[in-house]
Amino acid sequence: MDRNRRVGFRAAAAAAAMASALVLLAACSLTLPVKGQLESGKETFTGTATGYMDRSGDLTVTTSSGTLCSGTFVYTTPRKGEGVFNCDDGRSGPFTFVSTGHRGTGTGHLGDDKFTFTFGS
Repeated sequence: MDRNRRVGFRAAAAAAAMASALVLLAACSLTLPVKGQLESGKETFTGTATGYMDRSGDLTVTTSSGTLCSGTFVYTTPRKGEGVFNCDDGRSGPFTFVSTGHRGTGTGHLGDDKFTFTFGS
């Protein structure tokens, strides 16, 4: 009986360790710099993108004219993703990107303007 208690205790300790590891992994994220410009060259933008372990993320950028834009994205394949930007001046639009994990490139539309961007180092 004493041996059964030790085995049960070890199993419970292992389960607790596994649960703790999963909680820590779920909290992991990676934040990278973002920079880009409208195809017309009228505006540039800089900011950050944060990706999470659940294959989602969010971006926040400020344009050279002072407009704040934010958005969310999801990975649709291991290397590709898509999302939507919304800006405080009323413009919005979709974007897509390709990532190597720590850097990537993307394109999108903000209102009627096309933009390109890079992220990472």
